[in-house]
Amino acid sequence: MDWLGPEGWQAVALSLKVSIWATLCALPPGIAVAHVLARRDFPGKQILNGLVHLPLVLPPVVTGYLLLLGFGPNGPLGRLLEPLGIEFAFRWTGAALAAGIMGFPLLVRAIRLSIEAVDPRLEQAAATLGASRVWVFVTVTLPMILPGMVAGAVLGFAKAMGEFGATITFVSNIPGQTQTLPSAVYAFLQVPGGEPAAMRLVVISVAVAMGALLISEAVSRRVARRVAGT
Repeated sequence: MDWLGPEGWQAVALSLKVSIWATLCALPPGIAVAHVLARRDFPGKQILNGLVHLPLVLPPVVTGYLLLLGFGPNGPLGRLLEPLGIEFAFRWTGAALAAGIMGFPLLVRAIRLSIEAVDPRLEQAAATLGASRVWVFVTVTLPMILPGMVAGAVLGFAKAMGEFGATITFVSNIPGQTQTLPSAVYAFLQVPGGEPAAMRLVVISVAVAMGALLISEAVSRRVARRVAGT
C-alpha cells in the first residue's frame, strides 16, 4: 500500500469517516423533512423546500463561509456549543457537517419521491384502525420507502465523499485532521510532481463512488423485492 503514501491513505480514511457520519446524521432529519414536504400543506412550505435545496444552487464556498460565520469560534452557534465541548470549525466534525448539508438536498429528494409514491389510502386505512401517525409511518410508510431511503443515503454519501468547496472553506485543508480526499487531490496538484499521487487518489475516489452506487442498486432491488413480497 506504499503506492499511495501515508498522507493519501489518511485522506481516504478521513473521507470515509466524514461521509459515513455525515450520512448517518443527515438521515433522520432528512426522513422527517421529506415526510413533511410530501404529506403536509402549510404556510411557508415552499420556503422550507427552497431552504432544503439551497445548497444545490449556492456556490459551495458560500455555504462554507456561512457555516464559518455561524459555527466558527466567533459565530453565535459556535459560542453556544463551545461550553459543551462541541467544535466544528477546522475539525473533522466540521467537515462532516459541511458534507452532510451539501448532500442533504439529494437525500431529501430521493426519500420524498418515495413517500409520494406510497398510496395515501394505505396510511389512511391504518389510521382508521386507531393507529397514531407515528405508528402508521413506522409500520406502513417506512417499510415501503426503504429503497428510496437507501438510494437517498447513498446519494448523500457520494456527495459527501466528493465535497470540496464548503469543506475547505469551513475547516481548511489540514493533513491528517481535515484533509479529505478531494482536498488531498487539490493539494497534490499544487506541488510539482504531485500529479501521479493525485491520479491515484482520483482512481480510489471513482472506485469508492462506483462501489457505493452498485451496492445501493443491489440493496434497493433486494429491499424492493422483499417489500413487494410482504
